[in-house]
Amino acid sequence: MCGITGFISNRGCEAGELQAQVGRMASQLVHRGPDDGGIWVDPHMGIALGFRRLAIVDLSAAGHQPMLSACGRFVIIFNGEVYNAPSLRPELEHRGHRFRGHSDTEIMLAAVVEWGLEASVQRFVGMFAFALWDRQELLLHLVRDRLGIKPLYYGWSGATFLFGSELKALRAHPQFVPEIDRDSVALQMRYGYIPQPKSIYKGIQKLSPGSILTIRCASLRPESLHPHVYWSARDVAERGAENPICCTEQEAAEQLDELLRNSVRLRMIADVPLGAFLSGGIDSSIIVALMQAQSARPVKTFTIGFRENHYDEAVYAKKVAAHLGTEHTELYLTPEEALAVIPRLPSLYDEPFSDSSQIPTYLVSTLARKQVTVSLSGDGGDELFAGYNRYFLARAIWRNVGRIPPRFRRMLARCITAVEADTYSRLLGGLESLVSAHGRVGPVGDKLYKFSELLSFGSFPDLYRFLLSHWKQPEQLVSGAKEPVTAFDGQVPRREFSSVLQTMMYLDLVTYLPDDILTKVDRASMGVSLEARVPLLDHRVVEFASQVPLSMKVCRGQGKWLLRQVLSRYLPEHLIERPKMGFGVPIDAWLRGPLREWAEDLLDKNRLARQGYFRPEAIRRCWEEHLSGRRNWHYCLWDVLMFQAWQDSHCVQQGDTHSQLACSSHVH
Repeated sequence: MCGITGFISNRGCEAGELQAQVGRMASQLVHRGPDDGGIWVDPHMGIALGFRRLAIVDLSAAGHQPMLSACGRFVIIFNGEVYNAPSLRPELEHRGHRFRGHSDTEIMLAAVVEWGLEASVQRFVGMFAFALWDRQELLLHLVRDRLGIKPLYYGWSGATFLFGSELKALRAHPQFVPEIDRDSVALQMRYGYIPQPKSIYKGIQKLSPGSILTIRCASLRPESLHPHVYWSARDVAERGAENPICCTEQEAAEQLDELLRNSVRLRMIADVPLGAFLSGGIDSSIIVALMQAQSARPVKTFTIGFRENHYDEAVYAKKVAAHLGTEHTELYLTPEEALAVIPRLPSLYDEPFSDSSQIPTYLVSTLARKQVTVSLSGDGGDELFAGYNRYFLARAIWRNVGRIPPRFRRMLARCITAVEADTYSRLLGGLESLVSAHGRVGPVGDKLYKFSELLSFGSFPDLYRFLLSHWKQPEQLVSGAKEPVTAFDGQVPRREFSSVLQTMMYLDLVTYLPDDILTKVDRASMGVSLEARVPLLDHRVVEFASQVPLSMKVCRGQGKWLLRQVLSRYLPEHLIERPKMGFGVPIDAWLRGPLREWAEDLLDKNRLARQGYFRPEAIRRCWEEHLSGRRNWHYCLWDVLMFQAWQDSHCVQQGDTHSQLACSSHVH
């Protein structure tokens, strides 16, 4: 796992200047690659490539990057792993290619020489983001893996084209002017993350998953950038819905077991110590079970525990580890230890990001890094096999709300909101104690008000977008913002999907998964120089899952049915069947307690007005209602707090004049 960065400039820089500039950019990514670094420049073309290496496979100098192809035509910098590189090697050797070492990077270059770029990428199995410079055709290709596991930013600052694994590398270039994009702030207020292709900065984008962007130096201009899609999640979802597998449930479980075994086996290849995150849930348990089934030694597993019962999964992880015989490490955290991470979040995530599970994800990565350099993770199972509780809640809401004529829906909503939310909570508060045994619950008035908002939607994607939204009308919150179009706006292949469950899984696959879940895991793990691998997101598993009929994913109102059938081969039922829990922290209580002073400072009305990004009234109202306990606004407040903390962090960086200028500007 590594960090890559570079640029193309028309300014006619000397070799030494190019090297110094790209060296500063690469130095911002040392956490992604502490083991080695390299630079390659071509002053005549104004191109510079920088690299930081975390050595995982072939620890020798033969894996050094930037790497030139044997013929000298191509130069590559590569972040990630191509797991099937060893199986491609014999075919390439048969065609006359010879190799100095056994790194996947060297095999990738030979593949491009032999088959061309896109044909090679189609054959690669792995997670990757790489830049390939074609010295013959004078083309720079940027490539991102199919599911968006590895990040890649790109864009223009003046006449300079910049790219890198993280925004901090781009900010280190002297031509970069980091102007905050208010439209992106609105997106973060709605979702808690900034969906691709947007970033927090104007002119800078995320390369979409499954895409290749080609820059022709002879016509270097912003309007010439049009990414080409080589693998489409939408196409996969449509084909899968149209051509479901035709077999028995037992045969389907056998096929999935074999696919997952292969995927896990490939991701266990490493020349450094390897382990796995284990929460005790279905996804991480099946990954660890398949690792242990294919390992001669106990697998190292890691989990984080909290003393708050509603947030603690460590007890389940310990039972699973004991049954499988892993070498298990658990760490129970105090609130103080978790809170100590918060000042690091703006630098770690590099743009505003407000999924509060970022805190335990970073802490479990820190725990694992003390013993291993690679850790497997169970991310992806919910999106592929209908695992989120919200899927069933949203389906139930739509089934009931959809039956009510729109006119009566609006009338019912007005009736509910005619009474103050805290009045409902005061009169019906006893209901909370009746349902709290089944999980976390907020004030009754809060729930009724949310229900009233659900009564106004005419299409299911609009309803689901609303359910996922934190701030429901972010354009009214963020001054000068116009919310951009996302995958929720007219891109859902409704015709092919017979169920709203399929619609939700597809939407999460192309939005929430790459932009929230995988971003969270990448930044948290790479922040401590740990490589995280995700076997459930092998594209062949994803393509198979798209063909699995919904009846094999959901049974008796419960998701992940087929995954459960596979897991039952390795674990007894009592370790599989338990309530689903989120990997979160009690931010709602912390904001009323140990985080109150910190939050009060960031949410100060005069400060908000002076900075000019938000209209303070709505934020202050939410803050006061949250503190009083009348409403639970922790998601919305955390969005604002993470933006404020990020803005503070990036405005006070020593010598970062551009950031200070950008942060001081506001709409009057």
